[in-house]
Amino acid sequence: MATGILYVDDHEIFHDCIKNMFDTRPDMNIVAIANNGQSAVRLSKELRPDVVVMDIRLPSLNGIEATRMIRDAHPKVRIIGLSGYSDRDTVLAMMRAGANGYVVKKAAFRELILAIEVVMSGKMYLSPSITSVLIDEVFSPLSPHEGAPEKYLTMREREVLRLVAEGLSSKQVADKLCVSPKTVETHRSRIMKKLAIDSFADLVKYAIREGITTL
Repeated sequence: MATGILYVDDHEIFHDCIKNMFDTRPDMNIVAIANNGQSAVRLSKELRPDVVVMDIRLPSLNGIEATRMIRDAHPKVRIIGLSGYSDRDTVLAMMRAGANGYVVKKAAFRELILAIEVVMSGKMYLSPSITSVLIDEVFSPLSPHEGAPEKYLTMREREVLRLVAEGLSSKQVADKLCVSPKTVETHRSRIMKKLAIDSFADLVKYAIREGITTL
């Protein structure tokens, strides 16, 4: 049976191209293409693909948060980050969110195929150009709060943090989440207390550094 793939990328110009390339692979099949994080989460629940190839910088919900949500709802799915970004913070945030692999966009199509084959075999795949990122992480001491969002903040707190960091007012966040502005303020205060952060600017920096928002 062919491996079912959900491809997520907001650059629609590449959609037909990726379909055509996978058409040459009888063992792999694009079951759907999403152009934003929210669609990716919805389609993964509806279609249950074997693999999700996930861009990082996406509208409405970034690929890191979408990966975390898909992983929570569908633990057995394999997720591969596919991005032009290869910096330490982005790679680590994606892997902490639950990705099984990470491929840089400048890589050839055959590397993406290899990555899919590797993660389907139960192993992890990283583009050779970014393996040093994780090697450095293994041998570098962690600060007390480094890597905390997944373990330290609840899903709702991450959601509130993302929206607040993106500049929405408490009322706008409340409208989106169907809660009261007072509830949003309570979440915000709790988040800042948990993270030992006392300014909005530092809160935004934290959200960007940990991949909770890409702005």
